[in-house]
Amino acid sequence: MTASVCVYCGSRDGRDPVHAAAAESTGRMLALNGWGLVYGAGDVGLMGRVARAHQEAGGRALGVIPEHLMRREIGRRDLDRFVVTETMHERKKVMFMNADAVVCLPGGAGSLDEFFEVLTWRQIGLHEKPILLLDLDGYWQPLRALLDHVVAQGFAEPSLLGFARLVPDVPALERELRAALD
Repeated sequence: MTASVCVYCGSRDGRDPVHAAAAESTGRMLALNGWGLVYGAGDVGLMGRVARAHQEAGGRALGVIPEHLMRREIGRRDLDRFVVTETMHERKKVMFMNADAVVCLPGGAGSLDEFFEVLTWRQIGLHEKPILLLDLDGYWQPLRALLDHVVAQGFAEPSLLGFARLVPDVPALERELRAALD
């Protein structure tokens, strides 16, 4: 069975064009390795870029979107599988359950919510799936500093810091995924 990668990322492109380019490279890279894409089903921002590049490179995708975001995120219906959920929580659960690894590209509050949920699930032993953050130009360094602070203040064990790995670019992301999935 082919592995699938859940990608969390922004429904906007952000200000730095490097993020848009990396989203497209990530989508292509996943497809060229034969890995399925699981994502939020939107056709906007970085998530739309990941999905379009993945499809153009011959990849198979599962998109999961809650009904209330169909218009806002322009639900992309031309996917191999398209699931509409009632709630955001159900969306996150379906995405996670259909993936073998999680990748976080730059994003906002929604991406952080998704990241912290899978990180928490890992911390309490509900899964052992790899969680990788694409740290383009240090985007996730403030998050890493926050996690270091949480551990330093005694609110989490030091093991928390090993549950999510930062990678600097798409080639490093590909290497980490190959090591974990192949």
